[in-house]
Amino acid sequence: MTVQDFVGASVLASAAPGVEVYDFQRPTTLGREQMRSLTLAFENFARQWATQLTAMTHAIVHASVDSIEVERYGEYAEALPELTTMVLLKIDDLAARAVLQIAPDVALGWVGMMLGGNGSVPAPVRTFTQIESTIVRLIVDYVIEDLTYSLGDLLDGRIEVDTLQYNSQMAQATTAREFMLVTRFTVTIGDKSSPTSLAFPLDALTGHDALASAGTGPSEPTRVRVDAVPVSLSVQFEPAIVSPRDILGLAEGDVIRLPHPQHRPLNVTVEGHTVAEAAVGANGSRLACVIVKLEESL
Repeated sequence: MTVQDFVGASVLASAAPGVEVYDFQRPTTLGREQMRSLTLAFENFARQWATQLTAMTHAIVHASVDSIEVERYGEYAEALPELTTMVLLKIDDLAARAVLQIAPDVALGWVGMMLGGNGSVPAPVRTFTQIESTIVRLIVDYVIEDLTYSLGDLLDGRIEVDTLQYNSQMAQATTAREFMLVTRFTVTIGDKSSPTSLAFPLDALTGHDALASAGTGPSEPTRVRVDAVPVSLSVQFEPAIVSPRDILGLAEGDVIRLPHPQHRPLNVTVEGHTVAEAAVGANGSRLACVIVKLEESL
């Protein structure tokens, strides 16, 4: 290989676009309305959580939503540190568990501040003692309360703490192929920011079929807004087919023969689409129509 060939190959390799593997079994991105509802709910939860942590740790806490995605549980768990705090949450009779993930040193830092510390000494990365576990469960109880309030009707079931796990590869919240709604947060206390995450099985969310299919049909908020949009409604005869010559030759007094049967009701149309049939009538001094039949497609 010559120097020119080597340089040319290097340029082509650097210019080649990266290839992203697409999993056709993965649900597509969330529908706009589902994403909007979930974003509002989790942003409200983040504010509530920050307020609770501020009161408990006696320090100013900020929490923000970084992302909301649908992932397989196996992918989610593999991306976590091997040693981490995973609080498995039971939701009614679902076999799958929701997961609240917090770094152990972050959780221990909160515990220390709740017991009077100022957070200046870094907490170790380790499992919890029995007393520390009890305090962490108290924090999680408040998290559950805020989640239940913020998600409202989006959550299908009651949440309660199941177990505490410390190994992300050994914690069996559900099967590796189970789809989870994963929300990632950044929690900031002073100048220290830490990532946390919350994973819900899609079966725990109301309308999870719509979430997984990325909103194949209109959601209720969409329908509410569409219902208020003004449209043009007309009452029409069946149209007659004529030639341009007939149109150009029209004169006053000409009679146009319509194919509409005399005994048949008129068509009620919206933006050119027939939605019903109606008989002609009157309402005071104005013409009106009485609906006699609705189209089955409505």
